[in-house]
Amino acid sequence: MSAGPSVLFDAPGPKARLRNNIYSVLVLAVVAAAGWLLYRGFADKGQFTAEKWKPFLEAEVWSTYLLPGLRGTIVAALLSIVFALILGMVFGVLRLSDHRIVRWVAGAIVEVARAIPVLILMIFLFAVYSEYDVFKSDDLALAAVVTALTIYNGSVIAEIVRAGIRSLPKGQTEAAVALGMRKNQLMRLILLPQAVTAMLPALISQMVVALKDSALGYQITYVEVVRSGQQLGAAEQNTIPALIIIAIIMIALNSALTLVATRLERRLRARKRGKGGGAVVAADSIITDAAPGVDIGKKP
Repeated sequence: MSAGPSVLFDAPGPKARLRNNIYSVLVLAVVAAAGWLLYRGFADKGQFTAEKWKPFLEAEVWSTYLLPGLRGTIVAALLSIVFALILGMVFGVLRLSDHRIVRWVAGAIVEVARAIPVLILMIFLFAVYSEYDVFKSDDLALAAVVTALTIYNGSVIAEIVRAGIRSLPKGQTEAAVALGMRKNQLMRLILLPQAVTAMLPALISQMVVALKDSALGYQITYVEVVRSGQQLGAAEQNTIPALIIIAIIMIALNSALTLVATRLERRLRARKRGKGGGAVVAADSIITDAAPGVDIGKKP
């Protein structure tokens, strides 16, 4: 890391760097000591013996506990991510509507949805679905988890969409309006394609949040990987090893989701750069569609 001056603060001098290094070593020593104490405490209870880890080598344990829980987590996360993206796109665009009442209503819905804790929303929806038999009994927990995650993450994505579109230069909107393009053409052909690329890092982060929050479904008896790990730990008396395996599985899932989304982002950005030479042709076609009868190849 460069030791040069920064816009926000002056570069530390030799004494400050020495002091910072000493503090860093002390913090690492405290963390290492705390970790060692935790390890010794669990080891004294026999949580790290070979017998506690042996169940994870049995196929029956995986087919009974871990794989059904993993499937439940993936299903809930995928459904909620897809629905949240659709809901977020719709409400993000509605918050930019030219009609004041539409903006106010969409904004109120988004703010209320963002303010409600996901767990409380899951419990409430599970109770409502159970009371009025909205879904089959086997699907009640899944429906409540997916609906709650969709509502919350959709409201956050709506703000991401709104901020992404607002971050684009206003000159593009003004030029499109001057050419006679309708609002849906402006949004569909010019603003959204550019905003999506800029929004991808934030969208990836929200997808990871949705995947992790699916673990809250264990409170309403939904079978997901955390609940399965707890059941396995209770059955085999190896709670700590079971939770460690669950943590590794969740880290692997989040890493895989982030990797896929990051590669998609790079591909979109590369495609956008590759089409830079054809930008004039694309712009000409858009202008021709928006203003029929105008020949852009001829000078007035």
